[in-house]
Amino acid sequence: MGRTAIRGSRIGAGPGGEGERGPSVRRVAVTFWCAIGHSTRPVFAASAEIPAVWDCRDCDRPAGLDPDNPPAQIPIGPFKTHLAYVRERRSDSDAEAILAEALTRLRAAA
Repeated sequence: MGRTAIRGSRIGAGPGGEGERGPSVRRVAVTFWCAIGHSTRPVFAASAEIPAVWDCRDCDRPAGLDPDNPPAQIPIGPFKTHLAYVRERRSDSDAEAILAEALTRLRAAA
């Protein structure tokens, strides 16, 4: 028995083009430059507000609209683990009290 489906299509797929989706919005490509010299060209709707800073797609540094005066690198602190953030919020005495309470509940449940 032969197949009746058209290859490369799916059920419910209609004709491609603007007729079914409506007219497309006019777009503009804007070039942003990072401090290393990479350029990134995101595309925006022509009516959209263009941001002053965009992330570079190559190095994730901030990129600006002026290639001669790119934005400065934002200083980032060292990587912190979950435990480091907990230690910032809790003192050693708080940790001991929480641990004692958890152990009491565990021993009562057993």
